[in-house]
Amino acid sequence: MKATQAKNPHLYYLVLLNLGMLFISTSGVLGRYIALPPPVSIWVRSLIALVLLILYAYYKKFNFKINWKNHTNAVWWSGFLMAVHWITYFFALQWSNVAIGMLSLFTYPIMTVFLEPFFIPVKLQKMHLILGGLIILGIYFLVPAFDLKNSGTQGLLIGLFSALAYALRNLILKKHNAMGNGSIQMIYQLGVVVVLLAPVLWLYPDADILSQWPYLFILGAITTALGHTLFLSSFSYFNISTASIMSSIQPLFGVLLGALFLNEIPTLKSVIGGVLILTTVLIESKRSNAKK
Repeated sequence: MKATQAKNPHLYYLVLLNLGMLFISTSGVLGRYIALPPPVSIWVRSLIALVLLILYAYYKKFNFKINWKNHTNAVWWSGFLMAVHWITYFFALQWSNVAIGMLSLFTYPIMTVFLEPFFIPVKLQKMHLILGGLIILGIYFLVPAFDLKNSGTQGLLIGLFSALAYALRNLILKKHNAMGNGSIQMIYQLGVVVVLLAPVLWLYPDADILSQWPYLFILGAITTALGHTLFLSSFSYFNISTASIMSSIQPLFGVLLGALFLNEIPTLKSVIGGVLILTTVLIESKRSNAKK
């Protein structure tokens, strides 16, 4: 892998990003399958991931020190937004299905495109608007008829809110990327999430965590610790809009996993939407490679 990084850094970081998306996409199936209130699932998930990442960071001898004077607000806000994003995303999955939950979340690339100039000195690119439009068109084919009384529509709306929280979190981290590598950033964010959500243990005293332990461990170790670290690592090569648009392949992974493990078979409309999203990812990947 190191040889690939030296010879073809674009391919190396593209592989990292897509592996991260595959691992993160398991959250769709797990979010639907785990029989716990979302705040409890997210607290346990964060605690598991935090412990594993601290052990990994010590093994790799990463520097835990950050410049708190410059990054304190970024640590707290990114952790808060991550908690909001994860909880609302799990509600979206439980109220609808894997396809609606994941694809409503993936309006975040177009949100990122519009918000990025307010965080980082970059110009809004017309091509990103076009690609964002293609993503929206793809999602249009994947959502049910708009009806506020429909649980699927309710899942869509809270999924959109989750997307906004995720876009803001990513932009904050991109602006403060110098605070440390991907693992260290995740460690501090997860610490904030664990602290903020600790009261859920008293709010949901009857939650049967032990019965869900195997799935919670996969959620914390693979989905969170490994997946999000790989995704954050790609920020050092791709700009935030590029990484966000390219990561739109995640819903396709999620829908396939949903079909395999939950028997949620996508319709023809879902296939059309998926093709549009995948096309957008491939176009942005080629454009970003040409710029490098």
